[in-house]
Amino acid sequence: MIATIAAAVAASFALVACQPSSKQLKEAVEKDPSIVFAAIEKDPEGFIEVVNKAAQKAQQKGAEKAQAEESKKREEEFKNPLKPAIDPSRAMYGPANAPITIVAFSDHQCPYCRRGNDTLKEVLKAYDGKIRFIFKHLPLDFHPRAMPAAKYFEAIARQSADKAYKFSDEVFENQADLNKRGEDFLKDVAKKVGADPKKVEKDLKDPKLMDRINADMEEAKKFDISGTPCFIINGVSLRGAFPFGDFKSIIDRQLSQAK
Repeated sequence: MIATIAAAVAASFALVACQPSSKQLKEAVEKDPSIVFAAIEKDPEGFIEVVNKAAQKAQQKGAEKAQAEESKKREEEFKNPLKPAIDPSRAMYGPANAPITIVAFSDHQCPYCRRGNDTLKEVLKAYDGKIRFIFKHLPLDFHPRAMPAAKYFEAIARQSADKAYKFSDEVFENQADLNKRGEDFLKDVAKKVGADPKKVEKDLKDPKLMDRINADMEEAKKFDISGTPCFIINGVSLRGAFPFGDFKSIIDRQLSQAK
């Protein structure tokens, strides 16, 4: 922060001769903070502009660093893909023999997960028949509706995978209702997708249902996944609500390598 102020002070005074170094300015500001106020009074708009530019530059550098780290991690995963457990007994969307498997760790109350789900639907449409999708649960502690939604998904999945994924889409698309109405909303959606209410109610009490959700959460921890959504595409992870293009670049590369 001192470095930013020092830069702003230097710019605001607009020295025409030799300018003091950043170190000298820092020492001067620390010794006499009134210099900052004098600079602001001299050219308040210029001072704010310099500070804003410095902040933008810092944000840009941070974003570039994060992108570089993401690219590096992605390349490492192409060489050594993650291997999430695939239980054939759980609900899946798409053909079992599809060349691409996408495993999502998601939270039905997370707004970024809703955005990620919208993108996922685009991906499934664009690569129709080439993707097998598996929804796994990572309900975050600060989303109190997420765990009940996860339990309903698994209870409905015992009746029909198709109904479970329709339920998931409905909950994401009407997230505001989930936030407002909680379990009443989940019950209504379960009925809407054609699930047997009595069977859902019974299965919600089965401890094995929670065992599956807990196993998903433990697996996420093993892969160092702490936020949602995270999509693992044939072992390569996209950690966040990335746009369609990021999915496409990974999928196309994997399909070309499989030829």
